Amino acid sequence: MKMFFRHGRTNLLVFAAALLLAACGQEQAPQQAAGNQEQPPHPVEVTTIARQDIPLDKTYPSLLRSDKEVILVARVTGFLEQRRFEPGQLVEEGQNLYTIEPDLYQAVVNQREADLQSARAELARAQRDAERFERLLSQNSVSRQQYDQALADMRVAQARVAQAEAALASAQIDLDYAEVTAPVSGRISLSRVNVGNLVNPGTELAIITPLDPIEVRFQLPQEDAFALRRQLGEESVETITAVLRVPGEEGSEGESPTLEGRLEFLGSRVDEATSTVQASATFANPGGRVLPGQFVQVSLKGLKRFNVLAVPEIAIGQGLMGPQVFVLDEQNVARARTVELGEVAGPWQIIRGGLEAGERVVVGNLAGIEPGTAIDPQPFNGDAQALMERAMQTGKRQQSAGAPKSADAQRGQADTASGAEAASDKADGGDS
Repeated sequence: MKMFFRHGRTNLLVFAAALLLAACGQEQAPQQAAGNQEQPPHPVEVTTIARQDIPLDKTYPSLLRSDKEVILVARVTGFLEQRRFEPGQLVEEGQNLYTIEPDLYQAVVNQREADLQSARAELARAQRDAERFERLLSQNSVSRQQYDQALADMRVAQARVAQAEAALASAQIDLDYAEVTAPVSGRISLSRVNVGNLVNPGTELAIITPLDPIEVRFQLPQEDAFALRRQLGEESVETITAVLRVPGEEGSEGESPTLEGRLEFLGSRVDEATSTVQASATFANPGGRVLPGQFVQVSLKGLKRFNVLAVPEIAIGQGLMGPQVFVLDEQNVARARTVELGEVAGPWQIIRGGLEAGERVVVGNLAGIEPGTAIDPQPFNGDAQALMERAMQTGKRQQSAGAPKSADAQRGQADTASGAEAASDKADGGDS
């Protein structure tokens, strides 16, 4: 009987504890619901999505080159007598650089001039004979055969004059080649042949590299090339401004130095191997700030994507199904929406799928927003760059201010857990 009373008392205690816990749960549930209802809507920038033209901010790796770079070669045979420059200096077009035995070729010119004078004297005599035989023929003083011979001698003399003139011109060309001049202005390399050496036609002497302007050739992805063609319409490619940046170098303000130029050429054929289109741009390069062979980055101002949906890049979050945005329903409640991403255009992210024009999308900082969060829509002025900068500054402030608090909270949670664990162990010991 005593045993039955003990078990019945235990059952009553358990039943009473269950009722107490249920009552506490019923009291806490309304309190939690009331707490949720009391939370004000989250203020954040919201915009209505519409199709627009988005400027692209893309760079293309490329290699600098000098389009007018030339290799100086000897055009005549002879000993190199003089070098009239210092390696590495800037030379001007037409400047005399080398001398290759000019006296030898001047003597040849003199000889050819004498041959020409002799040929002209012979031609003058033959012309007088032909004229005299023509008069005598009209008087029947000479035969027709004699007259024809006089004409033939005159024509031979004319041919000899032409040959002598050609030989003189050739000798003059060789004399001119004996003085090697700069065909373009630019910076000259080290001399490849020392003074006193024998050179022949084709012997390389030096390289002249024009530095201003300088050319860069690069490959445009076919999609960018098509967009540029569409944008240009009937305009010339030279209306597109190109910007050249040198990675790894810093200017006065800590940024990479830049040069501005213009697009010179856009190919009309897609490379089957790379799916790209050849392009080239020209840049003024005063003082030789950049050099041929240098790796650079080129961007084109004004390149756009037309009639696309886009949101500020900060509006993109990561969900279980991939990239997502928050779309507002009629009650201004955030709903997660998985989207398909396109290109990044500066601070903008192009959306290829998942959104429709006219939907309202949260474009501000996503911190504190989750599916079901009530939103207080704030107007968005369209400046995505400023929006991202504000969000980054806010995130840094919250991170610096919240780090110690977060550590305290973790310690508090650990203490609470330890206390609860100790109370549980104590209760277990009492029951036993």
